[in-house]
Amino acid sequence: MREYFAMRFVAAVGLVTLAVLVGAAPKASAQDVTLEVWSHEADEPAKVAFRELAARNFEKSHPGAKVKITWYEKNPLFAALKTALPAGRGPDVFYLEPDQTEYITASYIVPLDDSVNWNQIEPWARKVWTHNGKTYGIPQEAYTVELYYNKDMLKTLGITLPANAQLTQAQFLDLVKKARAAGMTPIAQGVGDRPYPGAYITVEALLRKLGPDDYQKLFTGKLSFADPRVVEVLRWVKELVDAGAYPKNFMTLKLGESHYYFYSKPGALMLPMGSFYTGRAFVPEDKGGQPSTFPLGIMQFPAMDRGACNECKTSTIGASFAINAASKQKKLAAEFLDAMSTPEMGKMWIETVYLQTGIKADVKNFTGPHAAYFTELMERQKGQKYFIGQPRDMVTGGCKDAFAQVLNSGFPGGLLSVDQTVEAMNKACYKG
Repeated sequence: MREYFAMRFVAAVGLVTLAVLVGAAPKASAQDVTLEVWSHEADEPAKVAFRELAARNFEKSHPGAKVKITWYEKNPLFAALKTALPAGRGPDVFYLEPDQTEYITASYIVPLDDSVNWNQIEPWARKVWTHNGKTYGIPQEAYTVELYYNKDMLKTLGITLPANAQLTQAQFLDLVKKARAAGMTPIAQGVGDRPYPGAYITVEALLRKLGPDDYQKLFTGKLSFADPRVVEVLRWVKELVDAGAYPKNFMTLKLGESHYYFYSKPGALMLPMGSFYTGRAFVPEDKGGQPSTFPLGIMQFPAMDRGACNECKTSTIGASFAINAASKQKKLAAEFLDAMSTPEMGKMWIETVYLQTGIKADVKNFTGPHAAYFTELMERQKGQKYFIGQPRDMVTGGCKDAFAQVLNSGFPGGLLSVDQTVEAMNKACYKG
C-alpha cells in the first residue's frame, strides 16, 4: 500500500454517550454463556476502559451473555496462548498482532470474511490481516512510527528544525553528538521486553534510503543486506551507536520504561516510537504519564543521502483480535468483534485513547488537552508516502529471530559490527 490511508488524527475529548453505543450493538439473545477474552495492554487505562465498556454494552444487548476479559501484559499473554492454543483450549477471542502469522498457519484462528461486518473496517486495514484470500483478524489499533523529541532540550542545544522538521543524515548525527556532549541521553530506547524498538532508527533509515519496493525486497529475502545502500545505512547507524545514541541500559530497558525515561526520569532528547506512545504518555502523571507541561514535539526521521523516498513513513496495524478455532461460541464471538468495531466505538477510541484506528470513524474537531499534539501529528503526515507494515510483519522463521537478535538488539546495542550484522542477516534472511 503506497496510498494515503484514511486514518483520523484527532484530539477531541469526551465520551460517546452510552445510549448511542448500546444502540449500535447488534441485538441478539444468549442463554447464560460466558465469552472469554484475553487481552494485552493491562497497563493502559484508556484501552482497558474502552474494551470493558464494549463488553458491558455487549452484555446489555445480548441478554444472558457475559464477557469476561482477562488482562495481561504482552509476553505473559503470548506465553499463555502458546500453551493453550495447541491443546485446543484458551479464550474465545484474543489479542494478537499482524506479525503473528503462525496462528494462521497452525489453524489456531478462523477466517472472519463471512462472520463480521467489514463495512465498519477501513479496506487498507483489513488488507493487513488478509492471507491467501482470507481475513483472520479485526484491526482495532493503527499507528504511524514517529520521532518524538523534547522541544526544550533541542532549544538548549541551539538547534532549530527546518520547516519540514526533517534533518539530514549528517545533521542528525551531529545532534546525537551534541546531546551526548551536553550530558543528555540522545535517544530513549530499550529492548528489554520487545523484539523491535531497537531497530526503529535503522529500519526507518532503510525505508527512506531504498524506497518501498526494495525495502520490502530486503525483508522478504529478495535483496541482499550486502547491497551498498544497505551497508551505507548500517555504517551511519553504527556511527550513531558509537556516539552514544542509546542509554547504557539499552539491553534491559523495557518499552514502557523507555517512555518514562524520555519524558520524566532521567529524561532524553528523542524517542522513536509508534504513535501508540499516547497510550502510556497521556494517562495522569501520578499513574506514570507525561507531565502536563512536558514540551513534546514530533520531528521527521532524518533524510538519507541520495534517499529513494525521504518522504516515506511507516504505518501499520497494532492491537487486533481474532477468534480461537477451538471456540464453541464463534457466532457470539464474531458479534462481539462487530460490537467493538462500530463507527461509534471507533470515534470513542480516537477521543479517549488518542490514537489512530482501523475502524471507520469520523471525528473532525480538534479540542481538549491534547489538541496541540494531534495538530502537530497531522502536520507530520502532510506529503508523506505510507508503507503499510513493518519488518516484523514481513519476516518469518529464522529471519524473524535474526531481526530481533541482530537489528533490534545486538547491532544497536554495540555488540556487532556492520560486517557481522550483514553476515548474520544474510545468512538468516537472504534467499539469493
